[in-house]
Amino acid sequence: MEVIQVNQLTFHYPDAKGAALDEVSFHVKQGEFVVLCGASGCGKTTLLRHLKKETLPVGKRSGSVKYNGALLEELPAALAAEQIGMVFQNPENQIVMDQVWHELAFSMENVGYEQAVMRKRLAEMSHFFGLEELLYKSVHEISGGQKQLINLASVMLLQPKLLLLDEPTSQLDPVAARDFLQLIYRLNQEMSMTVIISEHRLEDVIPLADRIVMLEGGRVKYDAAPRELCQSIGDQEAPNDLSYLPSVTKLFLSALPAGNPIAVQEIPLTVREGKRWLAGQDGIKTDLTGHEGNHESKVQDAKQRLLACDEITFKYEKTGSEVLKKLSLNVYKHEFLAVLGGNGAGKTTMLQMMAGLLQPQRGRVKKEKNIKVGYLAQNPLLYFSYDTVEEELQRMAAYAGLVDREGKIARIVDALQIAAILPKHPYDLSGGEQQRAALALVLLGEPEVLCLDEPTKGLDPIAKQRTAELLQQLCQLGKTIVMVTHDIEFAAEHATRCAMLFDGAIAAEAAPALFFGTNYFYTTAINRTVREWLPDALTVKDVIDRWAN
Repeated sequence: MEVIQVNQLTFHYPDAKGAALDEVSFHVKQGEFVVLCGASGCGKTTLLRHLKKETLPVGKRSGSVKYNGALLEELPAALAAEQIGMVFQNPENQIVMDQVWHELAFSMENVGYEQAVMRKRLAEMSHFFGLEELLYKSVHEISGGQKQLINLASVMLLQPKLLLLDEPTSQLDPVAARDFLQLIYRLNQEMSMTVIISEHRLEDVIPLADRIVMLEGGRVKYDAAPRELCQSIGDQEAPNDLSYLPSVTKLFLSALPAGNPIAVQEIPLTVREGKRWLAGQDGIKTDLTGHEGNHESKVQDAKQRLLACDEITFKYEKTGSEVLKKLSLNVYKHEFLAVLGGNGAGKTTMLQMMAGLLQPQRGRVKKEKNIKVGYLAQNPLLYFSYDTVEEELQRMAAYAGLVDREGKIARIVDALQIAAILPKHPYDLSGGEQQRAALALVLLGEPEVLCLDEPTKGLDPIAKQRTAELLQQLCQLGKTIVMVTHDIEFAAEHATRCAMLFDGAIAAEAAPALFFGTNYFYTTAINRTVREWLPDALTVKDVIDRWAN
């Protein structure tokens, strides 16, 4: 039985030149796990919003969306609210109450459940999600991962048949993201709940999917099972599409001799399948074994130190616990430093102190004289005050007192590939587009040290690569970058040094090969796959380079 039927759906936002969705058609069967992917701005969020009556966007549409054979817009309000649940990208956007148990009860109160029903469901759901210890906490005290769990539990209390999720792991650390996705998978497997999830973090979600629907420019480009999708992309040798596949799959496709047919059943999607494939490749294992890399971290010259956190301590409330505890960290000229750690570890607090937005209560932040520090916050909406992206850029260029304003803006627009969004209102952009627009504003200030809080959040693989190229160019031009991130693959490939923040202090710091090569959870899928033969390899390129040598 088909739960969702989308037929020839076309949609234009008001005053938009092009269609956000262009004759989109696809059907979803009961109990399927479907992943939506594609470039930022390709229409994933717009499509998801068309699958829930309450979130239908304003604009001109044609075609139809049916739920269990009935037109979506004709569903009774109570049935639509109960049977179709949605979890949004930003955990903060979905929370409306002050206490956790109030938030959980809110959706049931709106539907009008009796108190006995509410208590029973709340007890069952709290136990399933492990929320007992959080029930009486303020929503402001809990981490981003916990907030997203609360959002999911709130939706599940209405016992929906269809669950829609719009990049729900974009703000979660790697461990919390995997836990969240496994919880979604359990609901799909144990309750036969139909799941449609939009994601850029495809490494962990593709192996769980029954089908992948990839959008491009508002159209469906692929609609296939995961291994069939990988086969199609591998046969076409499309490098942009290849970037969406799991690292293990990309390694497999790269290792195939040119012209060899790709057998669908042999394509690995997970680390376990990748290790099994490698175990049967004697020639590859021989090539890899014994090629140890250089684990030594480059010793930095103390004279080149631009910024230093010297035993800084900070807490937000007088009676609260310390977020940072005598944290010490040096930042050196021209380096690309990535700081990792779990949700709530204090990474953003540390970054704001480096940027001078917060002052430590003990210890101090030392800076070289006349060093300008730029700061990109995790929430890009904080940077927008005007009606178009172009106006935002012009106002920032004027504020920064740039001599060649138009030339500087043009170079940054070209580097970040944001020309198409210049006439748009910042609030009409996708999450990834907002992130790039905010980064452009920060770069116009011409900082020597750039502090970035989750700069790849909401970005598709192609946009991430463009961002990486831009950041590397900035380093070559003399800029220094400090990046807080949950994106292990990005940090492993592009950072020159990595640090782990734990329990309010830096627990470890080293060059990427040594840092990730000795980690168990905080490492790349490729490292987990080939560690037995090549302990210091972190990316597909690392492994391919060893084969070439």
